[in-house]
Parts: sequence; structure tokens; C-alpha cells
Amino acid sequence: MSVRSHTPPTLLGAVRPGCRELLCLLVITLAVSRGTSWVCPTACICATDIVSCTNKNLSKVPGNLFRLIKRLDLSYNRIGLLDSEWLPVSFIQLNTLIIRQNNITNVSTGSFATTPNLKCLDLSSNKLESVKSSVFHELKVLEVLLLYNNHISCLDPSAFGGLSQLQKLYLSGNFLTQFPVDLYVGRYKLAELVFLDVSYNRIPSLPIHQLSRVPGKQLRGLYLHGNPFVCDCSLYSLLIFWYHRHFSSVMDFKNDYTCHLGSDSRHSRQLLLIQESTMNCSDSIVNSSFHVLGFIHEAHVGERLIVNCDSKIGNGHMDFIWVSPDNRLLEPQKEVENFHVLYNGSLVIESPRLEDAGVYSCIAMNRQRLLNETVDITIHVSNFTVNRSHAHEAFNTAFTTLAACVASIVLVLLYLYLTPCPCNCKTKRQKAMLNQSHVHSSILSPGPASDNSAEDRKAGKRVVFLEPLKETAAGQNGKVRLFPSETVIAAEGILKSARVKSDSDSVNSVFSDTPFVAAN
Repeated sequence: MSVRSHTPPTLLGAVRPGCRELLCLLVITLAVSRGTSWVCPTACICATDIVSCTNKNLSKVPGNLFRLIKRLDLSYNRIGLLDSEWLPVSFIQLNTLIIRQNNITNVSTGSFATTPNLKCLDLSSNKLESVKSSVFHELKVLEVLLLYNNHISCLDPSAFGGLSQLQKLYLSGNFLTQFPVDLYVGRYKLAELVFLDVSYNRIPSLPIHQLSRVPGKQLRGLYLHGNPFVCDCSLYSLLIFWYHRHFSSVMDFKNDYTCHLGSDSRHSRQLLLIQESTMNCSDSIVNSSFHVLGFIHEAHVGERLIVNCDSKIGNGHMDFIWVSPDNRLLEPQKEVENFHVLYNGSLVIESPRLEDAGVYSCIAMNRQRLLNETVDITIHVSNFTVNRSHAHEAFNTAFTTLAACVASIVLVLLYLYLTPCPCNCKTKRQKAMLNQSHVHSSILSPGPASDNSAEDRKAGKRVVFLEPLKETAAGQNGKVRLFPSETVIAAEGILKSARVKSDSDSVNSVFSDTPFVAAN
């Protein structure tokens, strides 16, 4: 008879496999219960990892909150200041914090050091007047920030600089007078920002040239309605273009985009911006705006051109296909003549030709082929060499004309001021003119020399008889002929020695018998 010895089972071996997990769960529960005293505050409502303490007239956060909560709602209370000690404990798993409808006037640096894993922060409907730098820098994974319906009039460019994961920012219903372009360009730009609401602020204009460099996937979520815009053709072109691309920010609020003609928005006439018959903008201005936005490109013959496909869907995990004006498909890894498409969707035209001009369509699709967008881009091709020669010829013509005008003016000035005129020439010229005037008017017939007595010479008087010409000698062309028996006394000789002394020495009619008396 054999005796078998049985070793008693150990405690661990006695536990059935189904109860082992239960024991582990009990141990973990006891460890957690020792580290935390989880009691829901009387002013709050708790549901596992969600705590709501709304509308309880609280001026500070209750101190016995569970540290592992993921959502905390403190809205509709009297919390006025957020500093480094406004939260009693560190909430390392908190991802949603709601503090709307309080009396918050200031947010200090370090206010969110105890909530490093926040993804959604709601500070809307408070009394914030500015957002200073380094306020949100601890929130490295923040994705949604709500600051609407405050009194914010100033935004520090670096206020959101550390929010590299921020996707949505609500700033509507504030007092902003400038568009926060630093969110898109510059040192503190937010590359992941796809939604920005700055509606119903006090922004009069937009930086069109800087916005033209923003990708379409970010512009599609830009909400600008309700601002007192000044009517401008560039702004009109931008909004019309977004409307044609079916941006929801423009399509859904079409009637809320208005502008005013005068400087005072309160007393000037309001016009609808997204209405083609409202704004009197020429095609040239609209086209120049499209040049700025990158949807009209100028190319020169023989010069390489790269055209980007700016799709609002985004460039991550996207496929691109271009369609040429003659309906040829241009795809990556396939070169067609002088065309090829890069993996990022850009179209490269090597040595453009005049026949390459036209409207090109870029079709952007996600890998699942569920989303797609078509962007039309116009390309103009011009012959740079021909244009340059024409410009050179025009310059030469203008320069020649100007030189001729200057030379003419110089010659006229030389003729007027530098022509020599001696005194004797001037005297002879005056005598000739005087001779012609008197010879053509009358015939001077002096009396015989014997009749001129010495008494008349002494008296200084000389008698001259005037007779009309009755015969015309041949070959004299109608000029007067003097009597052959008489000596010609030139009119200039008489007048040279003549000197009017009184009214009695005046000349009577030349056809009367009354003698002509000339003073000696």
C-alpha cells in the first residue's frame, strides 16, 4: 500500500485563473484610493472624469477636485483673475477647460502650467482687453482656443507663438482694428491653423498681398463677415474668388459681407461686397488682384515657369492631375513635351512657347478619392525679346524727338540774342524803308534853283510843288517818272533837314495848288 504525499497548494496557486484579474483590479483600486480622496464638491456635478461647477457664484476653484478628471466646466461664475495659483491641484489629464461667462480681466504667465495637456480652452464671454505674450506657451498640444465676445483690442504677435498644434481660434465679437496676419506669416505663424473667426470686429481692411501667400487650406476657414470694411476692388476680388471656390466662410455668410464708401461707417452708405453689380471695379483691377493671389501667371518664351496648385483641401496625402488647354492630362512621373508635374502638385513648364498659353486646371484629390477640387489657373506667354526690342525702338524715337526739340529751341535763342547788328546797318535800313514809303506815295518836284533866293534859305524855308504823274514810261513797272528838267530831291534828304517849328509849318493836301512848306 503506497502512501502518496500531497503538498498543500500555495495561495497564488489556489487562486483560479478567472479570479486573478479581479485581484489585480482590487489592488490597483486600493492604491488609487490611498493617493486621492475622491469626493465630489457640493457645488459641482461629477460623472467619472467630467466635473461641472457651472452657475454656482464661485470666485475660485474648489480645492477637493479629482486630479484625473478630463473635463472641467467652470462657466457662469465670478472668477476674475487667472494667475499661477488659481488652480488648487495639477490636472495632468485635463484636456477640456471651460471658463466662459466669468469676470476674467487678465491672464498671467504660468496660469496653465498645471494643465499641460489641454486640447480645448474656452475663455469666451469674459472681460479680457488684451492677450499678452507667453500666456499660452505651456499649452503645447492645444488645438482649440475660444476667445470670442471679449473686449480684446490688442494681440501681441507672440501671444500664440508656442501653440504649434492650434487648429481653431475664435476671436469674433471683440474690438480688433487690425487683421492678425502674424498668425499666417512671419516668425510666429501657426502652420496647423485651419479655422480663424475674426467676424464682427472693427477691421476696415485686409493685407491682400500677405494673404496671397497663405495656403488655400488655411484661407478656406477664414471668417471675416460683420466687419466695417471700406469698399475696395482688391477686397472685392478676393471675396468673389473665394465665393467662386465655394468657401463656406463666404457662401454661408454672403449677406453679412458689407462695405461703406465713406470714411465714417456709421453715416455712409452700406454696400454688399459679394455682389458683382454692386462694385464698379474694372477687369484690369480684378485681374491684377488675381495676379497677386497667384491665379494668373506671366511667362516668357524660353524661361522656366513653376505654377503651384493651391488647393483648399490641403497638400497632405494628395494626388494631383493637371489638364492643359488642349485637354492633355499631365501627371507626376510622366513628362509630356516640355511639361512635368512634381509630387507636391506644382506644374513645371520648361522653355514655354507662345502656344502654351491658356487656362490650366489642377485637380487635387485625396488618396481615397472622396474629396477633390479643381483650381483654374491662367498662364500668359509673351515673347520677351520682341517686347524688349519694341521698347528699345520706342525709347530711341522718344529720345530723337526730344533732342530735335532742344536743338530747335537753342537755334531760336541764338538767332534772337546773338545775331550781330552794327549801327550803320541799322541806319541804312531805316533810310531805305523811309525812301520806299515816300517814293510810292508822291512825286517831289522842287522849283528852279534860281528861284530859291538867299532870303528863303536864311528864313529856313523851301517851297516844293507836287504834281500827279500823267504818263507811265515803259519798263518802269508802274513806278513814278520824274520830270527830266527837274532835279530830284529825295524825301529823306528833305525830312532829314526838316524840323517842325509850329502849326503853321504843317503840310497841306498834296493835290492842291497850295505849296508844301518844309522847314529847313
